[in-house]
Amino acid sequence: QVQLVESGGGTVQPGGSLTLSCAASGRTFSKNTMAWFRQAPGLDRKFVATVNWRTDQQIVEDVYEGRFFIFRDNELNTITLHMRNLKPSDTAIYYCAARDNEGLDWYSRVNQYRYWGQGTQVTVSS
Repeated sequence: QVQLVESGGGTVQPGGSLTLSCAASGRTFSKNTMAWFRQAPGLDRKFVATVNWRTDQQIVEDVYEGRFFIFRDNELNTITLHMRNLKPSDTAIYYCAARDNEGLDWYSRVNQYRYWGQGTQVTVSS
């Protein structure tokens, strides 16, 4: 059974940092695109970032550029999202996602990913 399990969420003050982790099990995703999405209350789930499994090139949505950084470890089958200078508007549930097919292309739509974690809550509040 394929599972993606996120961890590292919590409550942090504005300006703080958090690192989210996603561990995959049940199969390897070493050559599959994996990504982070987030869903704020009342809004659609949206793409945050992905990282090329071959080159480690980070692809981060413009609005998070310079604050969010994504890494992956192909051997451990994990991806992480390091977030700094967090804002109250970053409050959301953060989801890890993985594509079923191998490939280097990256995708930003929810329906382009087959596997999803259960999500981890991030709350930014003073």
